[in-house]
Amino acid sequence: MVDPTSSLGDDVDEENAPECATCGEKIVQSPTHRVVTWVEDGTVQHRHFCSDDCRESYDAS
Repeated sequence: MVDPTSSLGDDVDEENAPECATCGEKIVQSPTHRVVTWVEDGTVQHRHFCSDDCRESYDAS
């Protein structure tokens, strides 16, 4: 399995790429890719964002 959170983005094509939680854009080898991770009820959760602007927009809603 390809790790879509790879810091290098190696071997991640559009089919396997994560989607931005705000705008839905596929994130492929993007230097502005951000991942927010937290633990909820003993389970690790995460959201991907294509940019800081999308992350801020998500937090504001």
